Amino acid sequence: MSDYRFGRVSLFLLACFLISAWLVFWRLPTVRRFHPPSPKPASPRKASIISAQDMGITLEEWDRLQKACDWPSPDGEIPRLDQSTSPVHTTFSVEGLHETYKVGDTIRVTITARDHNNNVKSYGGDFFRAKLLNLTLKAGVYGEVVDHRNGTYTVDFLLPWEGQAQADVFLIISSEGVHVLNKYFESKPHIRYYGYFEGPGPDGVKTVEKVECNVKWGSVQGLWSKANCCCEYKDVQTGSVWQCERPHNLSCEYWVYHEHGEHQFPATPFERQLFSSKLKNVGITGEKHIINVLPNAAGIGEPERCRRGLSTPVPAGFYFQDVWKSFVCNTRRFNSQQRTSCLSNKIFYILGDSTTRQYFEFFERNVPGLKRMNLYTHHKNGPLMAVELKNNIIMYWRTHGFPLRFPKMPARDLHYITSEMDHIAGGRETVIVFTFSAHMTLHPLTLYIHRVAKIREAVSRLLTRAPETVIIIKSGNTGLTAMEFGNDWYSRQLNTVLREMFRDIDNVFYMDVWQMTSCHYTPVNIHPINVIISNEIDMILSFVCPS
Repeated sequence: MSDYRFGRVSLFLLACFLISAWLVFWRLPTVRRFHPPSPKPASPRKASIISAQDMGITLEEWDRLQKACDWPSPDGEIPRLDQSTSPVHTTFSVEGLHETYKVGDTIRVTITARDHNNNVKSYGGDFFRAKLLNLTLKAGVYGEVVDHRNGTYTVDFLLPWEGQAQADVFLIISSEGVHVLNKYFESKPHIRYYGYFEGPGPDGVKTVEKVECNVKWGSVQGLWSKANCCCEYKDVQTGSVWQCERPHNLSCEYWVYHEHGEHQFPATPFERQLFSSKLKNVGITGEKHIINVLPNAAGIGEPERCRRGLSTPVPAGFYFQDVWKSFVCNTRRFNSQQRTSCLSNKIFYILGDSTTRQYFEFFERNVPGLKRMNLYTHHKNGPLMAVELKNNIIMYWRTHGFPLRFPKMPARDLHYITSEMDHIAGGRETVIVFTFSAHMTLHPLTLYIHRVAKIREAVSRLLTRAPETVIIIKSGNTGLTAMEFGNDWYSRQLNTVLREMFRDIDNVFYMDVWQMTSCHYTPVNIHPINVIISNEIDMILSFVCPS
């Protein structure tokens, strides 16, 4: 009897199997073999898992930012270094060179990119810097490079001064190098930071523990994935989260100091060759024609009075005898007495990084009677404060919040720009200058967009409650070349985002120092020489005191 039952069960199971098989092969869709997609240029921004809502912007604005930051790229990874752009074989020439020109004319320079085998490149994406110079006249003007995506590029230069000029073109990063940067920079932060925890240990003796810290953003859940790994510090206004590895013997409340660490560029040994000193930030060979510029009775029209909401043309101005002649608005030249008069009865907030600390230090040297107060802080880290009692001048400088590549400093001294804005009353006596880019070049672009969106919200809140407040947005400088994979290209992308996101806010001043630091005759430096800083200060004060 049991054998009979076992046989019936077996027949039943066999029938179920046959029915299931029939359903799979005849009733359900056919299962196709997976074929991996063809290699395509890495485009992490377009495929980002971070949503527009996460970044604090609209879908329309995200589309606009992607278009503004769009950059050509090779079709895939190159197998050999000799296929990359060669600064030795790449050349430039002046189209249709005339014997003489007049002030206000333009010339066109064509750049032809070639690889190390002297073959013309078939695609674009190289990042060049171009300027027109006259060393004797201490003159220079910026040129915007237009990529035709076929290995050729053009630059239209305005001829703004009388005298001679020569074109100067640098290959900053090859298109293949840009491809590598674009591939890695949305993945995770590429720098280590450290946090110092100090407090009583298990035995009651003071304990100091140094742990790794970093930003927490999107799917990049810090550098540690195990449960209860970390101490997290969330900023209420921005929603930003800073994360430190949990110390062994101390609780999270004993976090005292912040310090920058080393870079962590994840490129392969082959990819790193694209960032060697022979292939990046290198002047390229060109026809060193002398361009003769004669005076023009009509000249170049005078710019209008400095006011809020003005757009930035290309070029934004030019240097002549080391003086910046702005095309944005009528920039004044301020002597010592005029600076003091302009700053009189003003509270001046300078926020950002070491490039705005240069402003504080300039004022300290060039405004008589302005004295730094002893806040018992490091002279590089800040915060810093100076006062001039006779004319009632108060000046602050403070760094922006995390991430920050600064020497060891108290963590509580790092305030987000958004938080600072929300704690400033504002008014006609208040001037705010801020920048936010240099320390973000090792972090995802989506994180930068999120931070700028929060700053923009704070700016709007401040101008709503105090519309007479003067707010000046300083772009990033060129000259970020200290790192192994020198990253001026990424700085340019951040500048594009900053400009685009404040484009529709008319009651702020946007100061494009990218052009000012690109076209001076001295070598570019993330910390410009005093001549450039002096011209930037004149522009700032022209916004504050236009007449």
